[in-house]
Amino acid sequence: MQNEQQMFWGYRRPDGKVGVRNHVLILPTITCATQAAHQITQLVHGTVSFIHQHGCTQVGDDYEQTFRTYLGIGLNPNVYGVVVLGLGCETHQAKSVAEEIAKSGKPVEVVSIQENGGTLQTIANGAKIAAKMVQDASAVMREQFPVSELIIGTECGGSDACSGLSANPAVGHVSDLIVEAGGTAILAETTELIGAEHLLANRAADDKTVERVYEVIKQAEGRALMMGVDIRTGNPTPGNIEGGLSSLEEKSLGASTKSGTSPLQELVDYAEIPTKKGLVWMDTPGQDIEQLTGMVAGGAQVVLFTTGRGTPTGSPIAPVIKISTNTPMFESMNDNMDVNAGTIIDGKETVQTVGQFIFDEIKSVSSGKLTKSEILKQHDFGIWRIGPTF
Repeated sequence: MQNEQQMFWGYRRPDGKVGVRNHVLILPTITCATQAAHQITQLVHGTVSFIHQHGCTQVGDDYEQTFRTYLGIGLNPNVYGVVVLGLGCETHQAKSVAEEIAKSGKPVEVVSIQENGGTLQTIANGAKIAAKMVQDASAVMREQFPVSELIIGTECGGSDACSGLSANPAVGHVSDLIVEAGGTAILAETTELIGAEHLLANRAADDKTVERVYEVIKQAEGRALMMGVDIRTGNPTPGNIEGGLSSLEEKSLGASTKSGTSPLQELVDYAEIPTKKGLVWMDTPGQDIEQLTGMVAGGAQVVLFTTGRGTPTGSPIAPVIKISTNTPMFESMNDNMDVNAGTIIDGKETVQTVGQFIFDEIKSVSSGKLTKSEILKQHDFGIWRIGPTF
């Protein structure tokens, strides 16, 4: 019998995965369709969508990565069903995305603006399909599942001098607890691990992963050097500097503590679904929204987001638990913050006690408790672009 303290209430999907939310997603595969998708969400309660600038005139690896991201967002277990909304003439065809998502057994429908004769008919038809899907979704009941079913994304943004002392180590403790329970924790932000890569390479489970660690770091530095910037010795973010961080390497040493102490099982590409349980590194940029999107497309049902400067960032389909690194910011931005790790700096709590609190909060959120970003409908979305647009 499972330990009740290691359980949460979620939704079993046809492919066997478990969601912590039960969304119907209106997925626009082209920027031209985002406004129509938004209008559908305004009409139909229980649907979510997002605004983006992707989906057309993309080629090669850039095309594949965007396609993989669309697919991963639709496949995320927090999504009950998907209405894939396209224009009709774009590079990323709605039908192709829908066909791949449908292999999971989820309800999927395609709506095309051109085939429907324009925006108004598309909104009307899309809303009808979505309304039926939402009603079907509402009949699905939560069941109890072990924490081992969870993939937890970890992220830091708007960091300060407290990040590596309070919130990030506390999240590292959570990562260890998740891994110990049989789940998966994703470490991201490759550019913000530059200078700390050796620490993760030393914990790699095999030689292939060691090679990948140094490979993605070299690639990240190479992209910056191509623009004439040596990011290892500097810090490109004014907010981080004002928050007390002197260099990217100093930030990286703090950011890497989100990984805890578990062995690094594998290193996956952006928006790629992990193949192994345990600690996983996803190769993402440092931009908050792009890395958040990548982890959610990789299957993360919940994301832990630490911040010292403060940020409202959230996701349209995954609850994001915002964790402040210091008490003054937690109090000034309480509308956006869920957990205060500043109590560690204040000397009132330890990394372990705050980490345990966050772990318990994950189970509550996974069972239905709303985060601040969800309540405020902070539906941010952006895909890491890696190639030219023609």
